[in-house]
Formats: sequence, C-alpha cells, structure tokens
Amino acid sequence: MGALLVCPECAHEWQQSEAAEEQAESSKEIKDSVGNVLADGDTVTIVKDLKVKGSSSSIKVGTKVRNIRLVNGADGHDIDAKVDGFGSIMLKSSVVKKVL
Repeated sequence: MGALLVCPECAHEWQQSEAAEEQAESSKEIKDSVGNVLADGDTVTIVKDLKVKGSSSSIKVGTKVRNIRLVNGADGHDIDAKVDGFGSIMLKSSVVKKVL
C-alpha cells in the first residue's frame, strides 16, 4: 500500500525504514572482553570477580558459564545464563571471555 508495508494477517501497517532499523538492531554483534563474537549456546569464563547483590559470596575469576543466551537487557546486561551455585543471572559481555 504505497509507502507502507501491511501485514496480510492482522493488517498492521509500518514504514519500511522501521523494518530496516529492527533488522539492523537484531543483527547487532555482541563481543566479549577480548573481541570474540558471542552466540547463543557458547561457553564463557568470568574474567573478574563479581559481587552479587543480596549474597555474601561472589562469582570468582575463571568460573565457567555454559549455554549462554544473548538478550537485549537493561544497563548493558546482554547475557542471560545460569551460574552453578548462584542460579540464573544477567551478565555484561565486558566481564566474560569466550572459551575457544
């Protein structure tokens, strides 16, 4: 329909520039502390001690985190993972290193 794109199922209308912005945002690469590109399911290690709010202990350097999931989180927290002994936690990519 002219300059607008229309969904044939729900009749939602949007501009093509909006679709290009969404696609560019979803294809944004997330890199670890040394510049390696991260992907869902990767294994990473923690590169510095992390204090955990509400806990008396911290996550130590060298802790392996398996099966990470990349997300668009708040405040730069772009990794969702489960850490042994702590449970589910959000991490910043700047504090992890990909295990090659």
